Order: sequence, then structure tokens, then C-alpha cells
Amino acid sequence: MTVAATELLARLSEIRATDPAAVPKALAKRRRRPLLQRGSLFLVAADHPARGVLKVGSDPMAMADRGELLHRLLTALERPGVDGILGTADIVDDLALLGALDGKIVFGSMNRGGLTGYRFELDDRFTAYTAEGIADAGLDGGKMMVRVADEPEALRTLAACAHAIDELSARKLPAMIEVFASELEDGRVRNRVDADSLIRAISIVSGLGTTSAYVWLKLPVVDDLERVMRATSLPTLLLGGDPGENPAGTFASWKRAMVIPQVRGLVAGRTLLYPRDGDVARAVDQAAAIVAGKRAPSPGGGGKK
Repeated sequence: MTVAATELLARLSEIRATDPAAVPKALAKRRRRPLLQRGSLFLVAADHPARGVLKVGSDPMAMADRGELLHRLLTALERPGVDGILGTADIVDDLALLGALDGKIVFGSMNRGGLTGYRFELDDRFTAYTAEGIADAGLDGGKMMVRVADEPEALRTLAACAHAIDELSARKLPAMIEVFASELEDGRVRNRVDADSLIRAISIVSGLGTTSAYVWLKLPVVDDLERVMRATSLPTLLLGGDPGENPAGTFASWKRAMVIPQVRGLVAGRTLLYPRDGDVARAVDQAAAIVAGKRAPSPGGGGKK
């Protein structure tokens, strides 16, 4: 752990132990901004630990050091072109106490109950933010994950997400839906990456709730993404994921996808926070340049006059 990370943990622990009311106060005075300022959106994801996902590349515990994670998040949020963050309350509260969320977009992560690698992973219950909690904290939207699979647990998650979409929409808050086409293999959840399966999952999830007015999608980059994206008119952010052994290929896939009209930006976490060369600022700047190259379509383009 670096000295800076150690100091961060000590500072936050002292505040939390002696002045817990500082958390809502910090959130209440946070300076807000519109969702879109340049026609695109670039968020850093930090909700992985709440699902038990600590692995990056070959290191199974890379995200386990909270001080180090926060240090990297502060570096990322300070870079130009970064619009904000997606996280659970523990992360968001820490960053609010550190004054790092002023002028940033903040999405609260909602369903984290489907713990990665557990037998009940498809039963993805809402154990984190609620729509009411997101509104009370002055956040800018809510994010949820939906794994479409032929299992009863997936049906319960679909129903819960439909309710959450309605709850957010009633407050005029965007709902970001992360969509996967999934299946059980030897008792473990596996995400299917073929275009046809993802298209079917997108079609199902797009119909959740009583209004789609405030719904955004968050989708993995798969082969034949252009055809996949023709399944929806909903604004979409690309999922960063774990780059594995080919981070250059990951960045190249993001750049290619930015030409698709529905793609409005990127949500990436581990790829940027734990790059192989350790240079967080460089990785974030590279991603920000890709998102900055996105040109928003004309609102009247292609319509009848």
C-alpha cells in the first residue's frame, strides 16, 4: 500500500468513526451538472467489489485494498474528459467525503446480490442503492445488471429490474441497464458472447417497465456489434470489463464501436484503474480521447420535416 493510500484510509476512518453525519452533508453540498455536456458520457466503474469481484488480470485480489482503489479513483476522476463514476454507497460516500464528486455524474449501483461464482449468482437481488436512496443522496441515476437466462432466478431479477426502472423513471432519473445473455454451465454462470444471444437479451430487457423514457443500456463489446446495436434505439454505453492479456485490443474495440449512433460513451473500471503498466492517468486519458471522438447525431437527423 502506498503512503497516499494509507493516509486516505486513515482520514476516512476517522471521519466515519467520529462524524458519520459528514457523509450526507458532503453529498448534499455536491455541485451537480447535466448528464450530457458534450453529447457523450464517460464513467469510471467501481461497483465490482460489492459483487465479490476483486480480480484484475492474473491477480485475484487486485481490488482488495480499499485505500489503493480510492487513490486510483481519485487519479481517474481528476483527468479531463472523465464525466463521473458508477459505484455502490461505500465507494460513493468515501469519494464524497474526499470532495471528489463536485461537478461529476454519479450513478448508484443497485443490484449486487448475485455474487460472482456463487450458486445463486442469477438471483441478483437489490442489496445496494434503491431509487429512493439514489434520489435522497442527490445522485444522477441508477445502474442495474440483468442476466437473461433460462432459469427461475433470472425471472425474479427481470421482475425486480422492471420495478426499479419504474421507481427511477417516476423520479425522472436515468436507469442504466447492464445486459448479458447468460447460461449455467457446470453450476456456474457463463455469459454468451454471440451476437444472436445478446440481441435476444437486449430485446427482452428493453421492454421492462412501464416507460423506456429514462432507460440507457450498458453492453459488452462483442463481434458484429453493429448488428447487435440495431436491436435497440436506446442510448448505450460500452462495458469496459477485464482486458485480460490484450488491453490494446480492448481500446481498439471501443474506438471502432464509437461510430455506431446508439453508442454514446463508455463505462470502464478495471481496464483503466489497474492497467498493466500501472499508469492510471495514461489509461484514462487514452479512453477519454476515444469517447471525445464521439460526435452526437443531430436531433432531427433522418426525420420527416
